[in-house]
Amino acid sequence: MKAYIIRIELDNSRPLIWRKVIMPAGATFNRLHDVIQSVTNFQGGYPRDFYHFYEFDLREEDMVVTNNDERYLEHQAYKKNKQVFEKRLAETPEEFLEFEQNHQNRLKVVVRKPTGLKIDNYLEKDKTIDYLYDYGDDWRFTIQLEQVVEDYHFGYPTLLDGAETAPPEDVGGLDGFYEFLDVYRNPSHPDHKQTVEWASGQRFREYNPTWINEWMKGLKYKKTEWDQIHHDNYRIIEDKYRSH
Repeated sequence: MKAYIIRIELDNSRPLIWRKVIMPAGATFNRLHDVIQSVTNFQGGYPRDFYHFYEFDLREEDMVVTNNDERYLEHQAYKKNKQVFEKRLAETPEEFLEFEQNHQNRLKVVVRKPTGLKIDNYLEKDKTIDYLYDYGDDWRFTIQLEQVVEDYHFGYPTLLDGAETAPPEDVGGLDGFYEFLDVYRNPSHPDHKQTVEWASGQRFREYNPTWINEWMKGLKYKKTEWDQIHHDNYRIIEDKYRSH
């Protein structure tokens, strides 16, 4: 089946935290969100309903795809009341004009919900999509299309490669994450035990590709083409993209 090989990078991480994933075409933006959550240590993806807001910034389309219902409703209100906003802008005092203009420019951006919108056309056309997760910790990722393939036969995504352990939830952004790692990996640190206990509660784990790929079997959204796979009673013998 048709599939996309994408590269997911956590912006400004040093050393770079990245993952290479193959996923069947036809995924919604919500499913892409699930994939990003699954290959990191975040908890906002399937099977959980909500942990933090997230958004995909499609700059070429002047569009945002988000689970933030408030922003969606703001854009809908703007579309229905453009004349009211135009009048307000015309009557805004000079000292507040820039602020009001910026506010309305934000409202003009098309806002779509992630559950009913598929990634295919946008990913193939734009090649790169920006993803923001958690407005507080401000995790920013770059999603880049590396290749379109036709020989992937599994109905769920697969992690192909990657490097470095990803942050846990609510660690305080990149600076907080690096401080956390220093303590977590240092048994002699006075806060080590407490930090390890906290990390366990956050479901934190070091980078583990085998565990990730077992978990992502639950992200199934296509039918696996077992007739195209070399297997013995569904035990994979040989495949280009998966070994088990």
